[in-house]
Amino acid sequence: MDIDTTAPTTPTTDADGITRTVVNGVRTVLAPRSGPLTAGLLFRVGRADETLATSGITHLVEHLALYRHGLGDLHYNGATAITYTHFHIHGTPADVVEYLNGVCAALRDLPMDRLDTEKEILRTEAAGRASGPGRAAALWRYGARSFGLPDYAETGLHAITADDVRAWARTRFTAENAVLWITGDTVPEGLDLTLPTGEWHPTPEATSALPATPAWFPGEDGGLVLTSVVPRSTAATLYADVLGKELFRTLRQKGGYSYTAAAEYSPRDSDRATVTAYADALPEKQDAMVGAFVDVLAKLRAGRIEQADLDSVRASALAQFDTPELAAARLPVHAMNLLLRHPDLTVAEAKAELEAVTVTDLHQVARAVWADALVQAPARGLDWAGLAAAPAQSPDIVNGRRYSAVGNGNVALLVADDGISLTAPGNQVTVRYAACALVQAYPDGARHLIGDDGFALTIEPTLYRIGAAELARIDAAVPPSAVVPMPPRDPARIPQPPAPVKEPRRQAWFTALLWVLGVPALPLTAVTALLCLSLFRSRGDDGIAQGDATFALGCIVVSAVFMVPWSICMRRRKQGLN
Repeated sequence: MDIDTTAPTTPTTDADGITRTVVNGVRTVLAPRSGPLTAGLLFRVGRADETLATSGITHLVEHLALYRHGLGDLHYNGATAITYTHFHIHGTPADVVEYLNGVCAALRDLPMDRLDTEKEILRTEAAGRASGPGRAAALWRYGARSFGLPDYAETGLHAITADDVRAWARTRFTAENAVLWITGDTVPEGLDLTLPTGEWHPTPEATSALPATPAWFPGEDGGLVLTSVVPRSTAATLYADVLGKELFRTLRQKGGYSYTAAAEYSPRDSDRATVTAYADALPEKQDAMVGAFVDVLAKLRAGRIEQADLDSVRASALAQFDTPELAAARLPVHAMNLLLRHPDLTVAEAKAELEAVTVTDLHQVARAVWADALVQAPARGLDWAGLAAAPAQSPDIVNGRRYSAVGNGNVALLVADDGISLTAPGNQVTVRYAACALVQAYPDGARHLIGDDGFALTIEPTLYRIGAAELARIDAAVPPSAVVPMPPRDPARIPQPPAPVKEPRRQAWFTALLWVLGVPALPLTAVTALLCLSLFRSRGDDGIAQGDATFALGCIVVSAVFMVPWSICMRRRKQGLN
């Protein structure tokens, strides 16, 4: 289906009952529904549009735009996602007008007196946010750019200025970059969506930190997570449902390895979607779970897909079209497709595509999913399953001046004109200045660098004795847009080199005692041992003579007088006590 990118000059209603119009230059879609209105104002800007050095700016605009609504009784919310920002309201037509008018007015004139306060609120929000399974998969796949940014903290907050926020709102929160949806048959009277004029922004081009797929990386959360990016399609949505059904049946019902075993399909942008599959297990069952998980994928990839499973998930997908007031229920998805400029199917077209999917289509998707798979494995690797290990270190290092770690010559920083490397036995990390996504610069001289590929290293002057001149050289070489000045650190958090091990102070009198005892003890003991051995070998039929035995016993006693205290003193010396 072709994508219509033109805004209607007059309201038009399609066969499914969805009306398209324009309000103050904002594309608007409407569909009637009984009860209170629900409305959403979408902007095509999200975390993937930022850089690591500006990360958090979209979320900051969202918070500032909602501040003036205060403690009112409106049922509203805002959300900043990967590729969009959404302002949502549920209530009467007057509530919708009050809320959306207020949001647009705030976007035109953000309350910058709240900037520092909202930054602190965002940091507090992030501290309490739990990460789901496979959270790190995006970082390993995309690196520190585009769709990998949500795996990072909002690292730009310290450096974002009021001018930065205004410019971001002025260029990204515009009429041309927005879509409004309302569950009503008309636009509420008095709605004013006046916004800056701008342009529509496509989703960012996806970056990659993986040299090859399928690949795996180590995980720590007791679960196995697979992600794969495939073209958006009806067949891929049904494949995800079939995969989830097969995983649940094999890992939970049959094997009893997992409590959760599921799969889902989620659009990433206008053209691609992410298939995610997940299963958990106790430590003692993780190997069995991983093996069964891989077997399920191999089975589907080999084309052994049950027609009954396809029919079951297809019936569930078709059942969504039996929803009462279907046009209103589909409105948010319709608006999102319009925002991303993804072809939007009519109900008839969507049903026809569902009916047309075959087992062969799912087989093709299964092969595509495996070809692009990135798997977070909880225990041992997955090389045995044909997956390559995702890079855990940089492929090379720079040729530069060496700064060894204080007290550990095996660890060192290498500083060159084009980058910096951190080397240690079995590991190496390099950040090239031209591909540096972030430099967190601390007043005490520390620098934390993150490369576009996600690899990171920290320069601690206290640990490497690197001087101000070398730090200035690094600061001048990295892109200025990547530098985020950080506040001073608590002195207790600045790492210090390990304290040198002090040699125990040896007391002269104790050393003299060792010599006094040791000089006679060692030869006496040796002579006594030889004497006893000689007497034992030369004994007659009546045994050892009484005189010889008495003499040997005396030698043993004399030796013990010196050897026993000498041994005790030596033990104390080795323990560093004297």
